Amino acid sequence: MAGHERIGDRLERAVELRADVEHEIERGQVEEPAGRSLRRTLIWLTITGISLYLVAPSLLEVLGSWEDIDRLAPAWLAGMALLQGASLACLWELQRLSIHTREWYPVIASQLAGNALARVAPGGGAVGAALQYKMLVQAGIERARAVAGLTAANLLTFGVVLALPVLTIPTLIRGGVDASLVEATVLGLVVFGALFAVSAVLLAFDAPLAWVGMTIQRVRNRLRRRSPPLVGLADRLLLERDRILATLGPRWKRALAATVGRWAFDYGTLLAALAAVGSTPRPALVLLAFCAAQVLAQIPVTPGGLGFVEAGLTATLALAGVGAGAAVLATFAYRLFQYWLPLPLGLVGVTMQRRRYGGA
Repeated sequence: MAGHERIGDRLERAVELRADVEHEIERGQVEEPAGRSLRRTLIWLTITGISLYLVAPSLLEVLGSWEDIDRLAPAWLAGMALLQGASLACLWELQRLSIHTREWYPVIASQLAGNALARVAPGGGAVGAALQYKMLVQAGIERARAVAGLTAANLLTFGVVLALPVLTIPTLIRGGVDASLVEATVLGLVVFGALFAVSAVLLAFDAPLAWVGMTIQRVRNRLRRRSPPLVGLADRLLLERDRILATLGPRWKRALAATVGRWAFDYGTLLAALAAVGSTPRPALVLLAFCAAQVLAQIPVTPGGLGFVEAGLTATLALAGVGAGAAVLATFAYRLFQYWLPLPLGLVGVTMQRRRYGGA
């Protein structure tokens, strides 16, 4: 009973914080997403061009495997499409809960368009978020709710990405597992279940999250003794956690489940790609390969980690025991559904927006 009271107190304090944030937004003290200046755009274009040049060999090798796509059974391709659809549905549910709307239409249309733009524009994450914000406001979502909701959803999604590699470490230490995609699936279910449980504890209670912040701060200060010491990290983590709860309110468990589901179905897509090429890699290292791909996708110098994900995923799959040719083809199949097909879906989102709301 005491635990429920602590969670209730946390939500009450979070709701008060959310009201303060929305009030600041309405007063104009929190800036809305804005377009980047021409100078910054040129800088990003230069950085992106250099980065793509460096990873071009790996990217071209993966893209060149499209000629072998006929080696994959249509059933596996359909399975990958369904798994990515489920991953998107989880993301839509998370954003719908964060924005506090019962409507799916504006969330789906804006996410498809914003996601597509983020995958082609330099510094795409901010540009895509700005487009989605604009489309949500045009659809009648209050500015405060759009800003707070998108921010909370992005923070929760990014936090889960950072936590996933940490929970993979015990599976690597275990070792000695058979090369089986069935075991890789079971292992993934266990890790994602643990991810939900750990994340729920960090969201519900102060002490564990404060301990994480103090531990990271202590390790960082020991590794960088000559730099100014990092202070107050635990307090900042608690503040950001409170902001997430302020936005989600009592529905934070559903939002967390949707966040974990978003990555679990994405992991299933990679497993389906490996099954399609007939590979039987080491399960723990497959999970590590997936984690590496998600972390590399956060690198902002290329949209969606283009090139970096292909190079990293191919290398880690080879480390997991996948043959060179199979690793390249599996990477292409995974990225086909995870990166390339969402691009034309952006046009679908824009079309949906224009038909109902008159423009994007």
